[in-house]
Amino acid sequence: MRKLVIIPTYNEKENVSAMIDKVFSLPESFDLLMIDDGSPDGTAEIIKKKQSESTERLFLIERSGKLGLGTAYITGFRWALEHGYDYVFEMDCDFSHNPDDLLRLYHAAVNGADVAIGSRYIQGVNVVNWPMRRLLMSYYASKYVRIVTGMPVRDATAGFVCYSREVLERIDLDAIRMKGYGFQIEMKFTAWKLGFRIKEVSIVFTERAEGISKMSGGIFSEAFWGVMKLRFRKVACRDQKV
Repeated sequence: MRKLVIIPTYNEKENVSAMIDKVFSLPESFDLLMIDDGSPDGTAEIIKKKQSESTERLFLIERSGKLGLGTAYITGFRWALEHGYDYVFEMDCDFSHNPDDLLRLYHAAVNGADVAIGSRYIQGVNVVNWPMRRLLMSYYASKYVRIVTGMPVRDATAGFVCYSREVLERIDLDAIRMKGYGFQIEMKFTAWKLGFRIKEVSIVFTERAEGISKMSGGIFSEAFWGVMKLRFRKVACRDQKV
């Protein structure tokens, strides 16, 4: 099975080299697609240097300017489908997601999950070094999603996810509207409405040690109002409306 990890980057020079090395050290083979939004700190240049060491497993798409997390992943999904990958993973570059957990998400996928989610909230609250305000905002945002949409996912905003090829082929990626962290909710909701099997895998999320967080109030605002609209929208897939 061909496996691709998509990692969007913006000003991640402190983390990107170590992340690449860690993913490539795993006992399972994962390819990496880095999508850099014009990082002024030289992140893309670091990736290009690492490509000389792993020309067949490390790939880079450079975009001009910050175009949004959602558009980065959709760009990556399309690239993955074009290049024949069976499982496609989303992951942050800052080590808040433990790369070792890629193995657990992959195991969940090959054992029947169409969407495997690295969940912070499926077994209590597994978050390290977050301010209480941010933790409460994240936890209750997922609870809000469950109440409004009825989707039985405890960590709807999670950004550590494995999608099977079948899911990405079925979803109409052109119809995904949210660009920030609301994108994570919309993708999971769409997969659920299309009848795909979703499994949450408990992980520990650790706040970044290096670099600057990209979280903002506007990201949560988009997700809040976007979820309201999701409940009343038809879900678009490639062959029909559901």
